[in-house]
Amino acid sequence: MAKAYRFLRAVLMTAADDLIIPRNPCRIRGAGEEKPDERPVLTVAQVFKLADLVVKRLRALILLATFASLRWGEVAALRRMDLDLAKGTVSVRQQHVELDTGELLVGPPKSRAGVRTVAIPQAIIPAVQEHLDSFTGPEPDDLIFTGSRGGVLRRSNFRRAAKWDENTKKIGMPGLHFHDLRHTGNTIAAASGASLKDLMARMGHDSVRAALIYQHSTEEADRKIVNAIDTMINST
Repeated sequence: MAKAYRFLRAVLMTAADDLIIPRNPCRIRGAGEEKPDERPVLTVAQVFKLADLVVKRLRALILLATFASLRWGEVAALRRMDLDLAKGTVSVRQQHVELDTGELLVGPPKSRAGVRTVAIPQAIIPAVQEHLDSFTGPEPDDLIFTGSRGGVLRRSNFRRAAKWDENTKKIGMPGLHFHDLRHTGNTIAAASGASLKDLMARMGHDSVRAALIYQHSTEEADRKIVNAIDTMINST
């Protein structure tokens, strides 16, 4: 509906500019704005449950994508040299982009801010170390996450191997997108009280818009908490 309204407003604006009509009648404030459905946020317990449900070679991928707030293309392109488990960091230097033709492009993140080093929780380091020992080649430029035969891990192969639709239903999150793991990680980061600048750095954004969304979400949650406290106080 919003797209249809914007199209109608543009047509009538042209008509008004050409003096065919006296003025554009499309004056409903906000009618042209699209408000996508709020994406789901997993609990920490749900993240670990999902990680435990998928095949073992994908467990660390679920944890790292969530708690380091990584995009699919970023986590799929990670190489052994990108992890420093002694320091507890992962460095994003490149990404994989799959074209509709099936061609796979390897290149830098889409913005300068996308090239970043992110701290990872100590709690997931044992799982990541186990993955490196069991499934990753020994060379610094070996891909960390690969397909079952050691090739590049593609999104479609991941979904099939992870039994994504089946397992996301088991954790009570049918219809979950892979990007919702990053969304969950961003939400957790915002809830920690991180500054706008720190959120932008962690998310790999050079625009404040996305980071502000997460900060606003946290503020709304805090407001609900204080409203509940007010209700309890007033009822005594």
